[in-house]
Amino acid sequence: MLRCLIVLPTYDEAANVAAVLQRIRAAAPAAEVLVVDDASPDGTAAMAEAVAAESGHIEVLRRPGKAGLGSAYRDGFRWALDRGYEVIIEMDADMSHDPSDLPRLIASVEDGADLAIGARYVPGGSIPEWSWHRRLLSRQGNRYAAWALRLPISDATSGFRAYRASTLDKIDLTTVRADGYGFQVEMAYQVAGQGGVIVEVPIRFSERTRGRSKMSSRIVIEALVLVTWWGVRDRFGDRGQADQR
Repeated sequence: MLRCLIVLPTYDEAANVAAVLQRIRAAAPAAEVLVVDDASPDGTAAMAEAVAAESGHIEVLRRPGKAGLGSAYRDGFRWALDRGYEVIIEMDADMSHDPSDLPRLIASVEDGADLAIGARYVPGGSIPEWSWHRRLLSRQGNRYAAWALRLPISDATSGFRAYRASTLDKIDLTTVRADGYGFQVEMAYQVAGQGGVIVEVPIRFSERTRGRSKMSSRIVIEALVLVTWWGVRDRFGDRGQADQR
């Protein structure tokens, strides 16, 4: 097996972090976990460290304050690349991503994918708890991103994914500035720009049952603006510059 690290950003996830770490250890016992905590006031980092002391193969990276999801993933990716991991996985800590899907994402990279996305909008994927209008808004947003950026994928905003580290290492993470949904789209865009192989693995996305969502209208608007800018740049700007992303 390739050496795998799961990057798990947290902020005020004390209600979920122990359970999700235990489920990750059960589903992917050979993988290691890095919890990237943004100084959660509810003691999330301490709880993660307690689980780490009990089960092992878990590290906790404490950051000085809340700096956003994209920033947490960039720090986690650098940490993983510096330590020679071969597959780098990202997932949410709120139980919306099912750890039992981890082996399929990892296997997709082992089989040759540069990016394996846990997708909701492919056959076999689902979001059972969402209302039809929320599902429609998300689906249309993903269709717009795919059209604007010429991405051959249905779920560019999914935050459950696995990267081949050698592909991730070719991306200049200092130029990746988006957060939230925009970060997920930008990373898929970057992998596609490198000529990487992207595959989608169907998943069942569950709504969080404990804790509060960190998503905001600002993050949605940021993603829309960035996708539009990148798409316009690629179509009408300097193609050589656009390919460098």
